[in-house]
Amino acid sequence: MLTADMKRLVGDQPLGFVATVSPDGTPNLSPKGTFAVIDDRTLAFADIRSPQTIRNLKANPRLEMNFVDPFVRKGYRFSGAARLVNRGEAGFEPILAKLRSSFATRVRTVVVVTVEKATPLTSPSYDDGRSEADLRRAWTARFRKLQPGGTFEE
Repeated sequence: MLTADMKRLVGDQPLGFVATVSPDGTPNLSPKGTFAVIDDRTLAFADIRSPQTIRNLKANPRLEMNFVDPFVRKGYRFSGAARLVNRGEAGFEPILAKLRSSFATRVRTVVVVTVEKATPLTSPSYDDGRSEADLRRAWTARFRKLQPGGTFEE
């Protein structure tokens, strides 16, 4: 299910946004910076400081994750079901080893997601005929101007 490009994006842009729903229906959107591809159907991330996400997943394992390359304004939306693997349980250490985290000693739980649906995300900027190279140039220039000492005018 996960294509080579999907795996590449998660590897290149491991910051993903995870959407869950609390038992009372309140949405929760949380950035996670430790994603890794486990296999062709599985992604995982670490619980470093995610108490609401973990509470929500215990009540309802359904979630959605979004990854976007900010320079080309393309990405993917993944939805599926999560399984929580706690420190000390079988499978925890091998998954933790695949995650990018300088906080490995603080990880209490890894969230293993079986991807059931994957769809592309693209910017409306492509609707106007702009190419990926055009957007990469424009957004690279924009981010450079945002750096200290840069100037940015809208």
